[in-house]
Amino acid sequence: MTIEDILLAMGARKTQSEEQIQFFIRGILDGTISRPQAAAWLAFAFSRGLSTPETLSLTQAMTHSGTVMRWPDGPTLVDKHSTGGVGDKVSLILAPLWVALGLRVPMVSGRGLGHTGGTLDKLEAIPGYRTDLTDEELAAALRDVGCFISGQTGTLAPADRILYALRNETQTVASVPLIVGSILSKKLAEGVQRLELDVKVGSGAFMKDLDAARALSKALVAVATRAGVDTRAHITAMDQPLGEAVGNAIEVEESIACLQGGGPDDLRDLTVALAGHPDAARVLASGAAYEVFERMVRNQGGDLAAPLHGAGCEEVVMEASRDGWIQTVDAFGVGRAAFLLGAGRSRAEDPVDFGVGMWVQARVGQAVSKGQPLVRLLHRNGRGLEPAQELMRDAIVIGDEPGEAMPLVVETIGDSVL
Repeated sequence: MTIEDILLAMGARKTQSEEQIQFFIRGILDGTISRPQAAAWLAFAFSRGLSTPETLSLTQAMTHSGTVMRWPDGPTLVDKHSTGGVGDKVSLILAPLWVALGLRVPMVSGRGLGHTGGTLDKLEAIPGYRTDLTDEELAAALRDVGCFISGQTGTLAPADRILYALRNETQTVASVPLIVGSILSKKLAEGVQRLELDVKVGSGAFMKDLDAARALSKALVAVATRAGVDTRAHITAMDQPLGEAVGNAIEVEESIACLQGGGPDDLRDLTVALAGHPDAARVLASGAAYEVFERMVRNQGGDLAAPLHGAGCEEVVMEASRDGWIQTVDAFGVGRAAFLLGAGRSRAEDPVDFGVGMWVQARVGQAVSKGQPLVRLLHRNGRGLEPAQELMRDAIVIGDEPGEAMPLVVETIGDSVL
C-alpha cells in the first residue's frame, strides 16, 4: 500500500478501506506522508466527500493516533461539544451541573478564534486557573471532583492537530466529514459514554443555515453512535448572543450567577436542555452546581476570592436611538465588536484581554424607549472602541414591529436519554 495508490483511488472516487485510512493517519504522524500528499488527500476528501463508513474509519484512526483515556468504573462519563458562538459559556455551567446530577465529566476544551469565544480563555480569567493538567492530574480531578475542564494534552488525538492546521492552510475546513473527524476524535479519546452536541445555527455560528446545521448534526450523531457513544445533537439558535455577557471575565461572572440560581433566562434554559436530566432545572436553581464549580476551580489552582483578570477597563453605554422594538441583535456583529475590543484572537498564539467585552441588554422582540441603555461596552484605553461601537449600531436594529427570534433549541437529533 502506498499513498500514491490511495490518492489515485480517491481521484477515481473509489471508497477507501479502513486499512487505507489507518495507513494515511500513521503516515502523517511518522512523516512518511509528505505535507503536499496530505494536502492532496484533504482536497479529495473535501471535493468528493466521505461516506459514513469512511468518516467513522477516519474518526477512529484519529482517536487512536494518541492516548485514549481510560477511567475506573463509576457514574456515567458525559461531555458536550459546541460548534462555537457568541456569549456561549454553557460549558462552565453544564460540567458542574452534571456532577451535581451524579455524572462524571472529563471535558477537554479549546480556545477562541475570530468572533467566537473559547472556554479555556474564559476560565483563565480566574487567577491561577490551570488548563494544562497532566494525565495524572486529570485522573485525580475526575476522582476527587467529578469533573475537569482542561486543554488538549500533547498525547490526545495528535493526528487532529496536524490535519487541523493543514486544513486551515488548504481552505478545506468547511467539510462535514473532516469536521466530524476533528470534533469526535478528541471526544472519543476522552473515553466518554455519552455526548451532547450543541450545533449552533445563525449569523454568529459556523453553520449559517438550518440545512447545513442539520447535515452536520446527522453526520456527528451517525458516526459517534457507530463508535459506541450515546449521542444527541441539539441545533440551537445563534442569531443573537447567548445571555448578556460577551467577553471573558464577564462571561465567568454571568456563569457564576447562573450557577447560583440566577443569570439570564436563555442561558439557564439552554443549559438545562443540554443537561438532558429531569432534575436539571431544580438542581441548577439550588446552587449545588456552584459548589462543584468551586471545587473544580480550586482543584485546578484557581482563586474565586481574587478579582478576575482584566481589571481597569472603562465603560461606555450605548442607548436606544428611538422608541420601538428590537428587530435584530446580530450575533456575528456583536462577536466582531468584542474581537476588536481585544476579547478574541485571530491566531492561536495571540493573547486576549480578559477584561474587555460587553453586556448586551437588548433582546429580539423587546420593546425599548429612546435613551434606554442597550449595551455596556468595556474597553481598555479606547482600543477598538470606535469600530466596535459602529458594529454594535449596525447589529442592533430597532423598528416599528417586534422582531422574531429563532427558538432556543431548533431541533434535536438522536434518541432522548430521558
